[in-house]
Amino acid sequence: MAIRMRIIQRFDVTKERQFLQLEKLFAHLEDSRPDYPNGKRLLPISGSEPCNSIIWECDFPDIETAYKTLDFFSGDAEHEMLFKKQSPFFEQVKIEFYKVFE
Repeated sequence: MAIRMRIIQRFDVTKERQFLQLEKLFAHLEDSRPDYPNGKRLLPISGSEPCNSIIWECDFPDIETAYKTLDFFSGDAEHEMLFKKQSPFFEQVKIEFYKVFE
């Protein structure tokens, strides 16, 4: 069963420029390394999340692979370096999982 994982990060609106600059570095990291899942990034315009949020989502073949990806992120030195720079801007982080309806 396919699973969509969404990581929702609400950030300090006064630090939006710095936060999104770091997010571009995460996107570049994904694009440059074949071992990274290539997710989509969304910025809310209207919806349940405030505009000072970014949503990263990616589909996986099953829930186990999605969880392994979270472990992969936290164990990767390049990801951790960027995360340490970006995390002071976080107000809230949520991780959601959805069954892909086919």
